[in-house]
Amino acid sequence: MSTAEVMTDPTPVVWTDADFDRMVSLGILPANHSRHGVRFTRDQYFSLAEHGFFDGRRVMLIHGEVLEMAAVKYPHASSVSGVADAFRRVFGSGYYVQQENPLDVNTANDPEPDVVVVPGSRKSYSQTPTASVALVVVEVADTTLFYDTTTKAELYATAGIQEYWVVDVVNEVLHVFRDPAPLAGVIAYRTHSTLVARDTVTLLAVPNVPITVADLLP
Repeated sequence: MSTAEVMTDPTPVVWTDADFDRMVSLGILPANHSRHGVRFTRDQYFSLAEHGFFDGRRVMLIHGEVLEMAAVKYPHASSVSGVADAFRRVFGSGYYVQQENPLDVNTANDPEPDVVVVPGSRKSYSQTPTASVALVVVEVADTTLFYDTTTKAELYATAGIQEYWVVDVVNEVLHVFRDPAPLAGVIAYRTHSTLVARDTVTLLAVPNVPITVADLLP
């Protein structure tokens, strides 16, 4: 992938009148609900998914808005696997490394981060893990670097996630965000480090085991 390739943020799904009529008939939206600037809760979002509104699409819910993402390309998929493999090695048993699964940050968001580490095992959770138990969240950016380092970073900081990484597969850089705190009227990360492929990084949760940034890249 070329560094000249245009970055593309997720785009809002455009709903038709037929879509809204169906949402009302299914009880997802009330009959008198405005059709302009509609915002969904996580429960409504899950209902939309169950009834096939997202078939053939990659979507997420951010601040109540359903956003469509670009199709996954191999560098993105390879990096997600590399991050997950590195985390399984570093954390070992007793931790669950999720890949592209939901994370409950609040009632208006379902970001489905690329990798999340939570305590326990897959069977420890009967419902979606919450942000309060997430030890680290990772997004892999091929076309969404600006979005992942701004909107997503603020979202995860507000949710209280102590460590957030963005793997930039285009420029082969790792962005490490830490220490969420109130800043200029919002919650944001107070530290942002940038590392290149030859660097090593350690996790706040496992500070004595270094990870080579190159191992996280495609």
